[in-house]
Amino acid sequence: MALNTLDWTIVFIFFVIVLSIGYIASRTAGKNTSEFFLGGRGMPWWLLGISMVACTFSADTPNLVTGMVRENGVAKNWAWWAFLITGMVTVFIYAKLWRRSNVLTDLEFYEKRYGGKPAAFLRGFRSLYLGLFFNVLIMGTVTLAAIKIGAVMLNLPPWETVVGASIIVVLYAGLGGLKGVVWADFFQYSIAMFGAVLAAVVAVRQPEVGGLKSLLSNPAIQDKLSIVPDFGDPSVLIPLLIIPIAVQWWAVWYPGAEPGGGGYIAQRMLAAKDEKNAIGATLLFNFAHYALRPWPWIIVALASLVVYPDLASIHTDFPALTSEYLKDDVAYPVMLSKIGPGWLGLVVASIIAAYMSTIGTHLNWGSSYVVNDFYRRFVRPDASEKEFVMMGRISTAVLMILAGLLSLFFLEDATQAFNILLLSGAGSGLIYLMRWFWWRINAWTEIVAMIVATVNAVILVFFVNDLWLANAVAGIYPFPADYAEMGAKALSGTVFPVKLLLAVFATTVAWIITAYVTRSESKETLRKFYLLTRPGGPGWKKVVQEAIDDNEPVDLKDRGKAWEMPIQILLVFIGLIVIYSSLFSIGSFIFEKALLGFILMAVAIAGTYVMFRFFGKLRAD
Repeated sequence: MALNTLDWTIVFIFFVIVLSIGYIASRTAGKNTSEFFLGGRGMPWWLLGISMVACTFSADTPNLVTGMVRENGVAKNWAWWAFLITGMVTVFIYAKLWRRSNVLTDLEFYEKRYGGKPAAFLRGFRSLYLGLFFNVLIMGTVTLAAIKIGAVMLNLPPWETVVGASIIVVLYAGLGGLKGVVWADFFQYSIAMFGAVLAAVVAVRQPEVGGLKSLLSNPAIQDKLSIVPDFGDPSVLIPLLIIPIAVQWWAVWYPGAEPGGGGYIAQRMLAAKDEKNAIGATLLFNFAHYALRPWPWIIVALASLVVYPDLASIHTDFPALTSEYLKDDVAYPVMLSKIGPGWLGLVVASIIAAYMSTIGTHLNWGSSYVVNDFYRRFVRPDASEKEFVMMGRISTAVLMILAGLLSLFFLEDATQAFNILLLSGAGSGLIYLMRWFWWRINAWTEIVAMIVATVNAVILVFFVNDLWLANAVAGIYPFPADYAEMGAKALSGTVFPVKLLLAVFATTVAWIITAYVTRSESKETLRKFYLLTRPGGPGWKKVVQEAIDDNEPVDLKDRGKAWEMPIQILLVFIGLIVIYSSLFSIGSFIFEKALLGFILMAVAIAGTYVMFRFFGKLRAD
């Protein structure tokens, strides 16, 4: 595929606009770290919400969804749709608490909630682990996806893709700080969504497809159209629906879907004008992320099964693709090759936008950890704000260089690394939910959970054989050669969920025991945190009563007011109904089930009305 002059002009204009946003934002971003990392804490809900969803719209996301649909159908998207539960809990329970904490980063929270050297260790260690190692690995995988797309669509060598995209994103993220990133996200998300919709339109108009109606009736995709996993097949139902809904949403920590909010989601909430704007931003994010965005990608994936029913057919049209790139996820950029001149430039710009919005957010987020939670806290606590901003810009560039090097020279298959990262947070998620509402959790609780979860991940990934585990679950013992492969194949989808459950159980038991056998945080630390965030509830009853006995009524501001948790849980439930109804209403209209679409739309509208009526009853500072 080759871009003509018009295509390159469109891409050039896109870069100019993004750099202009960074330059304009740089006029205020350099004042202090609050401006550079939080946009001055005065940002509106709609802008922050779009920024959140833009960050999760990375260059590899359409590829991921396409691979899921081609492999196991539309229903496989439940692997991430189920994380909406996490999102709704963050919206209605934790967003206001984060905003009240008034921290610069979510890691600063550690020395608000806990005290002493253990709290300082947690903050310092996780600033480098998350801000440097974890963050660079994520950016490296996203950059690897960009390399694949560049190779398929534009025949670019990897280094040209990395250098070209990196220079621009470092410039606008380093100049404009969070404000530049957020405004660029707003522009880039608009371009990215336009490109996704255009790709879907072009896909269904392919001669082999013959329009949406013909696509939906094509025999090649009939087994892929179901939105709900097959309840009669445990190997599909358990990993795609049961485990995510019953366990994964609360038990696993992962960026963008952290139990209780965290990472760049917490950063956006902390940047909001007030509590209501923090809640509104996360609500908009979850609606756009789960209800609006998936369907264009799903349509392209289904159409690709008609045009390219298998990998061999893709390889026939793209013989230059090596086995490293020739996977089901590559069908998305392959389908983009059908777009004509002019429009192709817009689609290329949309892919670049998706890449840059994700990388820009991770650069600013990771830099905030390195500067605020390591450099300021442990290296140069008395440095000037100008120096901290300068270090923020330097660390932004360094993080991008490390991610580029990782994607170019070391990262070929990120699956094992991804599994380690996911398992390394398994079992710790419940702590991030409970630490706001239970005084007994202390710094050692989190330290032990972090250590045990990491050890679990290493053992389960490197020392537990998937073949052995699959056969053990199947009850095949001993393992004769004839049955070994059969058992692994039959339960291949169950292996990772079993590992996840083992990790969650071991880590949860370890941190609960630690919470009870170690000394709690000091009365002073607990009372200061309660007075700052006012979480309420029975989990703080002992602390509040002791403070009252000592003539320090820490609940004075909220005395006589009912605990809001019951109405918050109700809002979580209503929010789930609204967004899932919206998601499946859109899907029903696409699948030409108009009556079901209208019914679900009516449910979503009614639920939205009820939700905002109850939402208005919540207190906010």
